Amino acid sequence: MSVEYLKKANRTSTDDAGDVRATVQAILDEIEAGGDEAALSYAAKFDRYGGNIVLSRDEIDAAASQVPEKLKDDIRFAWDNIRRFAEAQKATIVDTEVEVVPGLIAGQRAIPCNAAGCYAPGGRYSHIASVLMTVTTAKVAGCAHISACSPPRPDKGIPSAIVYAADLCGADTILALGGVQGVAAMAFGLFGLPKADILVGPGNQFVAEAKRILFGRVGIDMFAGPTDSLILADETADPHIVAWDLVGQAEHGYNSPVWLATTHRPLAEEVMALVPGYIDTLPELNRENATAAWRDMAEVMIVSDREGLAQVADEIAPEHLHVQAADLDWFLNRLRCYGSLFLGEETTVAFGDKSSGPNHVLPTSGAARYTGGLSVHKYMKLVTWQRATREASKPIAEATARISRLEGMEGHARTADIRLEKYFPGETFDLTATE
Repeated sequence: MSVEYLKKANRTSTDDAGDVRATVQAILDEIEAGGDEAALSYAAKFDRYGGNIVLSRDEIDAAASQVPEKLKDDIRFAWDNIRRFAEAQKATIVDTEVEVVPGLIAGQRAIPCNAAGCYAPGGRYSHIASVLMTVTTAKVAGCAHISACSPPRPDKGIPSAIVYAADLCGADTILALGGVQGVAAMAFGLFGLPKADILVGPGNQFVAEAKRILFGRVGIDMFAGPTDSLILADETADPHIVAWDLVGQAEHGYNSPVWLATTHRPLAEEVMALVPGYIDTLPELNRENATAAWRDMAEVMIVSDREGLAQVADEIAPEHLHVQAADLDWFLNRLRCYGSLFLGEETTVAFGDKSSGPNHVLPTSGAARYTGGLSVHKYMKLVTWQRATREASKPIAEATARISRLEGMEGHARTADIRLEKYFPGETFDLTATE
């Protein structure tokens, strides 16, 4: 496969990630040792917030009263789509059992985590959709307790729409805490919470690092980097739509990669001409982010055919993969590495980000090579069980004893021996290890 770059990135999304691990580790250690008081200290320092950490029912209701009815309608619309998709996902996992050999029954159970901690960013943008995506799926999965945590604004608290969405989706507790202190509160069970079994949701590099450090003690959805998006296009694509879709994803942040791979040079050239002008029409902060991302992170590639487009996608393994080309079914069946796939110009990544149903918490930085995004399944443990008749245990015990001795694990072998002796007295078995 040959690739011609009309535009090449001059940096990577991790160039200035910095070494935040020591800083985050120190904060986590201090909060774990100091408990609620240490978390409150960091809330005052970083969030500049002195209000209630755990929102009361009255505060939640007051926040809901501040949300315009039209916005409530939109939030409920998105919530309903996300909930129904999560319910469909859950239906794909069922408890099951099988008779492996006569008399030996083995089974699988799907058991939800007890406590989930859901983080929703609230810095530059109020991430209402992140609450919808994380809390709704935890609720559908059946988690017994769900905490929703989002950074409060100085002296104001969490934006009312985030509070309303968290309550609508089924959060049992809503915390006005940001950053590492918010993650720590859920992980360590501060402020009367149960300790989280799993932490989910996007956040800045400090939130991501806190989740990385805590992984193992708790489950996490994934290690998340800056959001990224790839468009595959041919001569049927509309350059104006392609250009706006690239700009829409670039506004996430200065280090958010966007790519265009196309078989049609005139499309690529027109898109490159259009993007700067579209960026200039954005509000100031969005414009700054998109300008930097387009300048430093964006790539535009020409490939010879659609198989080349697919190979580019599989190599990049983008978080978001949008196909704007003919024969969408071919791409659906061929493509292998992506967090979420968008087929045709009638959908767009923003639909998935906000309201269409599939989850927007997705693998970044090439992680789509080996994992999918957040789903109801992430909150569920697939555990196994087995039982056997004494007759069925005979061949299992014989094989176990011989394999164990071959491995040098004599204690394992004797747990099989003793059962054969008890269940089949007087019988002789060859339980020696042979190579």
